[in-house]
Amino acid sequence: MFFTLLFSFLKIGLFTFGGGYAMLALIQDEVVVKHGWITSQEFADIVAVSQMTPGPVGINTATYTGYTAMIGAGSSPWVAVVAGVLCSVAVVALPVVLMLLMVRLIDKFYDNATVRYTLRVLRMVVIGLIAAAAIRLVGPESFGSWSENPLQVVFSVAVFAAVFLLSLLPKKRISPIYLLIAAGAAGLLMGTIANN
Repeated sequence: MFFTLLFSFLKIGLFTFGGGYAMLALIQDEVVVKHGWITSQEFADIVAVSQMTPGPVGINTATYTGYTAMIGAGSSPWVAVVAGVLCSVAVVALPVVLMLLMVRLIDKFYDNATVRYTLRVLRMVVIGLIAAAAIRLVGPESFGSWSENPLQVVFSVAVFAAVFLLSLLPKKRISPIYLLIAAGAAGLLMGTIANN
């Protein structure tokens, strides 16, 4: 499993265009759907933690996913830490090499119409991958289930809508840090209410 995990992250790094958020859909497809190394709930939790910790979300997700998958397979914590680090390296190794090669080519051929058209199409692909990641994260793992706890679903949707709308304010832009803290406090409050 260890080498399959590393190969999966090498493949994800090689075929991801658009950064960490575009990478999430590929990671989920590989580790949750295809191999079943982690559950959808674990993946949603990993993405949430990855967004709150310093560093790029794609690399953080690779680290936590590698660690969680190896722990789930029964490996020792030390092996899981090594797997997490190697998954992080694997997800960025090939893109760094490709980026160094592409920078030289793009500088040389940027005025070429085919190159400009290709870059324009890649931008649209990136938007699609980010949208796919967002849509895949909208589910019972993130928002709750109507059958189990309808109040949690309503509360989750309300928090999502409030954060989304507050992040769009044109004049008084609110720092994402404050939005994260407020959403975390709201989730803590909801968890406390639900457990009582």
